[in-house]
Amino acid sequence: MSKYPRFLILLLVAALAVVWVCVLCLGASGSGVTTGAAAVGRPPQIHPDNADAVIPPNIAPLNFLIRENGSRFLVRIWASRGEPIEIRSRSAKITIPGKSWHELLGTNRGGPLTFEVFVQSDGAWRQFSPFHCAIANEDIDNYLAYRRIHPVHSAWRDMGTYQRDLRSFGESIILTNEYFGEGCVNCHTFCNQRTDPMLVSTRSREYNNAAMIIRAGAVEKVGATFGYSAWHPSGRVLAYSSAKIVMFQHAAGSEIRDVIDLDSYLAYYDVNARVVKTAPALSRKDRLETYPTWSPDGRFLYFCSAPLTWAQRDVIPEQYDQVKYDLVRVAYDVERDAWGTPETILSAQDTGQSILEPRISPDGRWLLFCLCKYGCFPVYQQSSDLYLVDLEAAQRTGRYEYRRLEVNSDESESWHSWSRNSRWIAFSSKRGNGTFTRTYLSYVDPNGVAHKPLLLPQKDPTHYDSCLWTYSVPELIMEPVTVTRENLGRVVRGSRQIHVEVPVTMATPKVGPDTAASDPYTSTRE
Repeated sequence: MSKYPRFLILLLVAALAVVWVCVLCLGASGSGVTTGAAAVGRPPQIHPDNADAVIPPNIAPLNFLIRENGSRFLVRIWASRGEPIEIRSRSAKITIPGKSWHELLGTNRGGPLTFEVFVQSDGAWRQFSPFHCAIANEDIDNYLAYRRIHPVHSAWRDMGTYQRDLRSFGESIILTNEYFGEGCVNCHTFCNQRTDPMLVSTRSREYNNAAMIIRAGAVEKVGATFGYSAWHPSGRVLAYSSAKIVMFQHAAGSEIRDVIDLDSYLAYYDVNARVVKTAPALSRKDRLETYPTWSPDGRFLYFCSAPLTWAQRDVIPEQYDQVKYDLVRVAYDVERDAWGTPETILSAQDTGQSILEPRISPDGRWLLFCLCKYGCFPVYQQSSDLYLVDLEAAQRTGRYEYRRLEVNSDESESWHSWSRNSRWIAFSSKRGNGTFTRTYLSYVDPNGVAHKPLLLPQKDPTHYDSCLWTYSVPELIMEPVTVTRENLGRVVRGSRQIHVEVPVTMATPKVGPDTAASDPYTSTRE
């Protein structure tokens, strides 16, 4: 026999051996598994549980853990068009190939996505009932910015603002406090879901408090303490809160921390003139003003306002749990820099609760906000839920009717933002454990119905089980921040800054420097 037939025979034997090994590893071929498996009669237990969620067509693979006993696993993901995805694994952690996933979702926008799960245990295969997701027609913004911090902390350490590419699992740093020593990084704010212009605030005992403003690719350091901030759609004005914030603790409870603004007002920064201003409508002596947000057309500034009923500004008042905020708006003409008269949109007296963190969808249709029992800080309030107002209906009827969203849980829901196309929200929730704040994404359909949210996906589906970070202030953005963290850090550390005169000091009408700059932001506040 010549060497060539012998070689071919050996090659054939080797190929058959490979096939036999594959059969042994899987227990059967894919078709054999599906035809011979015993039906369980229920869907599998999976983690995270994204079954029945509406998912963005551009989202990263929704890797998941199969919480069923077994030694081998087979998952098939398919839709009406395109090639199905088939994953065989000895691990219960199912990792979905990114290229195939994006092709399948992109081909099936607006349609259902089916997951079939088979599990082998004791040599026998079991087939679970399929579960489904719905693929939305509309994309979510490609990026998400958020603050990452330890949930229970008493010092500025290991905190920063990060950005995540939602199409993949790529995470990168915008700015962390390691770039300027001990300090705080918070209050990242974007204009029209763009990253230029944008704001990120820092608090530092060594370098003082400042606002980093990115415009036209350059970074300016403003020597002022900007709290909760909101860009006018024109990018010419930045409204912000200034507050005397105190954190205190209760003796007992599921959340013992609490926050009160002993005094607060709103001001605004004229970006071109580089000056800080305010107006009587924003800084009343008898009111606490906070959480500014603009209407998409820039004609109104919405904010939260509560009565100031105590004289001492350095003592927690006994009636701290009676402080409830109204939702107010005031007209603004950016060309004339002229303010109107405040009008109450929703009152705490009518809702019976405190109204906080208003955000309006970019199409101007929906007003999203938090309601909680009292106070100014919903993340520490287990009672905090998300509510929605149809602004178009309110314009027709003159009544601002609100309703509780379907996505709420028994734990705190707080920080939230809209996608540019007004179809998605990102929000913070403590569901599942009551301690760690995680980010969820939910589809809001044209009727204002918020569908089952999905947990921000991670490459490892068990990531959150051992993750000791809190993810807060999620902001959906259309593009990544391109200014490097090294550049931002150098500006924070640098002595060059824009000096501004603040027209009021804790709602008292007098001109003076930003006195809060020497008193760093409360380090223990999330």
